[in-house]
Amino acid sequence: MIKRIGVGVISLGWMGRLHTRSYKALAERYPELGLACDLVAACDPVDATREWAVDVAGFQRAYADYQDLLADPDVDVVSICAPNYLHREIALAAVAAGKPFWIEKPMGVSATESREIAQAAAGAGLATAVGFNYRHVPAIQYARQLIRDGKLGRITNCRVWFIADYASSPDGPLTWRYDRTRAGAGVVGDLLSHGADLAQYLVGRISSVSALTDTFIRERPIPIGSGGVGHSGYTIGEEKGPVGNEDWVAVLTRFDGGAVGVLEASRVSVGPRAEYIVEVYGTDGSVRWNFESLNHLDVCLGLGEAPIQGYTRVMAGPGMPDFDRFQPGAGTSMGFDDLKAVEAAQFLTSVTTGEQVAPSAGDGWAAAEIDEAVVASAADGQWHEVPTVDAVTTFGR
Repeated sequence: MIKRIGVGVISLGWMGRLHTRSYKALAERYPELGLACDLVAACDPVDATREWAVDVAGFQRAYADYQDLLADPDVDVVSICAPNYLHREIALAAVAAGKPFWIEKPMGVSATESREIAQAAAGAGLATAVGFNYRHVPAIQYARQLIRDGKLGRITNCRVWFIADYASSPDGPLTWRYDRTRAGAGVVGDLLSHGADLAQYLVGRISSVSALTDTFIRERPIPIGSGGVGHSGYTIGEEKGPVGNEDWVAVLTRFDGGAVGVLEASRVSVGPRAEYIVEVYGTDGSVRWNFESLNHLDVCLGLGEAPIQGYTRVMAGPGMPDFDRFQPGAGTSMGFDDLKAVEAAQFLTSVTTGEQVAPSAGDGWAAAEIDEAVVASAADGQWHEVPTVDAVTTFGR
């Protein structure tokens, strides 16, 4: 028996469209779940986007006001893909409406907002998902299993850096992303939160941080036209305004288990496009992964003998979690969109079984506490403890 799930997606920018495609992929990629998603309603303030939602994406209807979508009795679950400063408002409204939600990160513009969201969802008994999609890379899943099985020995340290160029042009528009009130932190919330979540997913809870941040492009042209999808599509004028949050961050970390780490993120690099790298080192080996080659994992197990000591490059294949749902064999690569399809499956599994499988609102809150400790440390130059969250999290399972 196929169970039909009525889906609502709020805000149809890049992530909203990707959520939409992910729901569509679910029945084919995860047939054993017995679920079929009906695209019931979309919400977006732009007229043309609402037309696209119905005419192209296949939604049954589209609303300009998210409250109308949440009140729609045919909507069972909700994706929240709006800008950061709307996350708390919309998420709490979804809780009030009794709708489980899949929300993009950062979950709010502060740890306080993230805590409110996580606690409200838990209090209402709602399943949630947060967009930590890099967890779902088969190579990362395999690396995690090697670590859990003790193949690397005692974990000593890790290095994680998320270095991108999406804001490297000084002529890039001064959008909400550069406004501390509407975005919160800059690259800390945008990219470092992904890196911190991966570090916790692989190594364990981050307990304290010492950080340094800087803003390299201090002003940007003010947009005079509405944006398109993602970071593009804006018309800019001659007038410029100040950038209100950081472009770059570096962090020293301590983990609960005694390991240490170095995290770095930049949105203004010139050269790397999306160089998101994770390295985990232990007494008996190490693993290394780069998102720009996401289907590969470099693995070194044991000390070996010269001259052959070093990494073996492993290519993702059916022996790794979820890979064969998307490709028939090693040598054919998965892509970024596939990771969100995994996330959609985990979200709806959480909804239908009552077991929190997907990265939860608690995980979103945990990441926000790291972000806030990083920002505080950068401000005063001191080590800051990261509070433990009182919520269901999945990074340590």
